[in-house]
Amino acid sequence: MSSIMDKQIISRLKSTFDEISHMTDDGVEHWLARELQAVLGYAQWRRFSEAVERAKIACETSGFNVSDHFADVGKMVGIGSGAERDVGDIMLTIRAVKPLPLGMGI
Repeated sequence: MSSIMDKQIISRLKSTFDEISHMTDDGVEHWLARELQAVLGYAQWRRFSEAVERAKIACETSGFNVSDHFADVGKMVGIGSGAERDVGDIMLTIRAVKPLPLGMGI
């Protein structure tokens, strides 16, 4: 029974990952860290950003250029009464995303 549930969880996560993926003008698929944070079950940005830092180390250890897979970006978010503020985010390629669930035990 566990195997069926594992397959269902994986299928649901893949579907969610596909839904929140983005494409650059150059055709590079990527995800935004703040969107992934919720999908991967992190309640606090601080905890998730620690996981992203570990993923950067894994990327570098594997011989890849971290700046090719992790890019600091900002986006405007509503804060009430029509006002917006710039919130830091990180654009992640698939190479950057893959190690993130491993830190959670998924």
